[in-house]
Amino acid sequence: MQQLLQQAQKMQQDLAAAQEELARTEVDGQSGGGLVKATVTGSGELRALVIDPKAVDPEDTETLADLVVAAVQAANENAQALQQQKLGPLAQGLGGGSGIPGLPF
Repeated sequence: MQQLLQQAQKMQQDLAAAQEELARTEVDGQSGGGLVKATVTGSGELRALVIDPKAVDPEDTETLADLVVAAVQAANENAQALQQQKLGPLAQGLGGGSGIPGLPF
């Protein structure tokens, strides 16, 4: 029983360390062939947004807004892939992951 508790504690520590690493790791996403680039952390926090001046048309702000949304979505998809890569094995070791608070899967 003691060994099982130690294993669970170790897995919990590993999970916390992986979550901290995700919060520090930045991933990018882009749209419009690179006209708009978004940077988010592995936990999904938007950190930066770069808009190429060629993407700015005062007569068509809707397209720019669409490009921004698409870039942020692409960055978040990359963050989710990173989460799966870092946290997936740990969550499986804790019983599948679906019941672990704070995990997106």
